[in-house]
Amino acid sequence: MATERETPAPDGAPRGARGTARSATTTPQVLTGARVVLPTGTVENGRLAIDGSRIAASAPAGAEVLDVTGHWLVPGFVDLHNHGGGGASFAGTAEQAMTAVRTHRLHGTTTLVASTVTDEMDLLVRQAGLLSELAEQGEIAGIHFEGPFISPCRKGAHSESLLRDPDPAEVRKLIDAARGHAKMVTLATELPGGIDSVRLLAEHGVIAAIGHTDASYEQTAEAIDAGATVATHLFNAMPALGHRAPGPIAALLQDERVTVELINDGVHLHPAALELAFRHAGADRVAFITDAMDAAGSADGRYLLGPLEVEVSEGVARLVEGGSIAGSTLTLDRAFRRAVTVDKLPVEDVVTALSANPARLLGLDDRIGSLEPGKDADLVLLDADFALKGVMRRGEWVVAPQLP
Repeated sequence: MATERETPAPDGAPRGARGTARSATTTPQVLTGARVVLPTGTVENGRLAIDGSRIAASAPAGAEVLDVTGHWLVPGFVDLHNHGGGGASFAGTAEQAMTAVRTHRLHGTTTLVASTVTDEMDLLVRQAGLLSELAEQGEIAGIHFEGPFISPCRKGAHSESLLRDPDPAEVRKLIDAARGHAKMVTLATELPGGIDSVRLLAEHGVIAAIGHTDASYEQTAEAIDAGATVATHLFNAMPALGHRAPGPIAALLQDERVTVELINDGVHLHPAALELAFRHAGADRVAFITDAMDAAGSADGRYLLGPLEVEVSEGVARLVEGGSIAGSTLTLDRAFRRAVTVDKLPVEDVVTALSANPARLLGLDDRIGSLEPGKDADLVLLDADFALKGVMRRGEWVVAPQLP
């Protein structure tokens, strides 16, 4: 069983409680000299003013000036799909869940949706109740239910014995248990009850995500017409793209109503697959996610993902029985750096995929997802090589700036 491990702050950042570097902003600040990535483009030698927990339109009186010349300032990252980190998961206690949250904050994820994994329905209901309390406290942005309403043909790292068809009544049970904090449910929409469940989710303002599916092209298109708007980790846990039977991938890439999740860790996707998704869907329809499990930000070893045992070796998580990839050990700062330095994507497109698009999907783009006056002061400081050097959340330094 996974054990909690203390997670080091990046690049030697000072530690605070439970491994999180914290330096409260007691006075207004102005960050100067950085390349600041705004919705309108990148501003060279830019300035960003912070007053309390918000971004300010101009420098407040008495503001402390911090010179971050040679760095990048980008919005805090938003992770739609995350099962845990730091040796802990969202399937345990509230403190274990907070260990995972703090771990990912150290890596720039200032907004996180906690994902469940297939389990007994009563356990998922109980888990939803616990996580909803963290959502009410503002620690997480909501809950994503991945399973149990998925295909046994494409189960990945989910226990087949616990899978079930997406009965709308049971889907509603999970929504109700989340007390208004259910943000997304992943379904194999071709299963009995799938389309009706998509309609139910849409009616309740919950994202219906197509994933762990064996659907045809036509079945996928039907689900999108019914209200599905997200592809859960596109390419993974679904039929491959075929020239006679194009399957779900083609339908999900083609439809402008769908945002596609991508796990950019160099393991889940070949670079050509990532390029195909970006080129066909465009940056405005891509959301980078981690799909992280307990070992993100932690050490290799044995862990649990739901009821299944996982072996993590050299940062790659696989089921002990069967060897299927079991989530990732990715953090979003690594996804950012890889996207820019390996995949050669424009920084602005990567910011859109890591921050703006997931914020929009969550209905939070009036508060987060971009560096604009009035929004939460959630930001990430990166050096010229895109290594993380600071993280601010709601005006507080979670990782204090690491400057030369």
